Amino acid sequence: MDDIDSRILGILRENGRISFSALGAAVGLSANAAAARVRRLERDGTIVGYRAVLAEGSPLPPCGLEAYVDVRLGNGADHDTFLARIADIPEIHDAVHMTGPHDYLLHVFVPGTAALDHLLRRLKQHSGAAQTHTRIALRETLPRSRRPS
Repeated sequence: MDDIDSRILGILRENGRISFSALGAAVGLSANAAAARVRRLERDGTIVGYRAVLAEGSPLPPCGLEAYVDVRLGNGADHDTFLARIADIPEIHDAVHMTGPHDYLLHVFVPGTAALDHLLRRLKQHSGAAQTHTRIALRETLPRSRRPS
């Protein structure tokens, strides 16, 4: 990798949708030469993909897996302490205090099953959850635009 490749990577970090002609102009190459370098960086595994970064409040979930986690707190666990401990967990979108066999219903968004497993372990080891029951959302049936805000 040379200086031009490094500059290309820096530009693509900021704008992964830039045209090859604009990318080439920014680094002093033709569109074809810039495209060839990007394809080589992809083939070599330096560039492994492109993604959309969503604005906060976006109507789409920020991650790949949406789940609902019922939480039962351990005997003697304090509700305020539980809420304080989960407040800084970015995967938890919402927490609702519930009636019935579980204390809370958490609405979570995680990249995949490994991240969900990590979140569940964290809830049990550090947040006072004694038991969890997880349900994974398969698809939406009511458009988000029709949901009350």
